[in-house]
Amino acid sequence: MNDAAPRLPGGRKAEIAGYVNRLGQVTVTALADHFGVSADTIRRDLDQLDADGLLIRMHGGAMSNSAVPWHDTNLSDRARLQASQKDRIGRIAAELVQDGNVLFINGGTTALSLVHHLSNKRELIIATNNLALPVEINPEACRDVYVIGGHVRLSGHVTIGPVAFASAISGVENDIHVDLALIGVGAVDTDGFSTSNLDEAAMLAQMAARARRVAILADSTKLGRRLFAAIGDLAIADYLITNEQPNAELSAALNARSVQVLTPDTPY
Repeated sequence: MNDAAPRLPGGRKAEIAGYVNRLGQVTVTALADHFGVSADTIRRDLDQLDADGLLIRMHGGAMSNSAVPWHDTNLSDRARLQASQKDRIGRIAAELVQDGNVLFINGGTTALSLVHHLSNKRELIIATNNLALPVEINPEACRDVYVIGGHVRLSGHVTIGPVAFASAISGVENDIHVDLALIGVGAVDTDGFSTSNLDEAAMLAQMAARARRVAILADSTKLGRRLFAAIGDLAIADYLITNEQPNAELSAALNARSVQVLTPDTPY
């Protein structure tokens, strides 16, 4: 048992968040021992810290946001991370959508945050690999939703496959082109956009290539990072929508490639 002096609850929660973020993953038992409180107290603290988006509550303990293995973490777990930031990004992205637009929207929790802000739009046509989107979108907002075929990644509720659709009448695959691609990515750095899966990266690159305008959605935890599979150079995007301004180096690279950065502080 840790013999440190008793801590105020607020101070203890801040220390717990810092401790978990330093170690990556910690059990309830280890936290209770370290902080000298009961396991039930730790569980309540972790529940609150999870709700605040400061860590992710796992069975038997907690994990740092930065330690989450994005490629195989359940969608509902990821949805709790940076939830308020993703909601603000989704609200900004929805402002780019006009009635009657044809859209690409990919999988992931940031994209779902966007979907919830499209309720007041009308006559949209959406092509997506996001299996959760058809049940989340307001049916009054959409004329049609097309789901991209391919194999299903169960943890992410997405399909991974070529960006093409066969006509129900002729059976012939047709190229499609859209007004706006709204693409959530895993990482953004000065070299471009990336994700953790090669096939997904190729699919997102196809979405970008078939769109008149491309908006990349990425909360601030994705900025300055690089993942295994490259989607494309920064120049594939017209907009980067995020919750805070990138650092000076990334901002300069985006500006050099004519990518407009949109944040909650951007004047409209």
